[in-house]
Amino acid sequence: MAKINDGGPAFPVHIENCTNGNMVALGVLLPPGSTVDFQGMTLRDYFAAKAMQAMAGNINSYSDADADRIASAAYGLADAMLAAREGKS
Repeated sequence: MAKINDGGPAFPVHIENCTNGNMVALGVLLPPGSTVDFQGMTLRDYFAAKAMQAMAGNINSYSDADADRIASAAYGLADAMLAAREGKS
């Protein structure tokens, strides 16, 4: 099975050499002089969440079976968006 293209991190944060004493970033206490990278969710997950939000928002009520179908379709749309970004669609 081929590796799924996840698009990389959606909203990465890089904090380098904290200088103002202890600092809280994204809920993590960073000591002075520390450097840290937060990768966060993938672009694929972000695209799927946006697609799922739109699809679920157009349904008055749904069952667990619908939720599985919507989640699967959302990732299908996310994969299509990633392919389009790479000029493959």
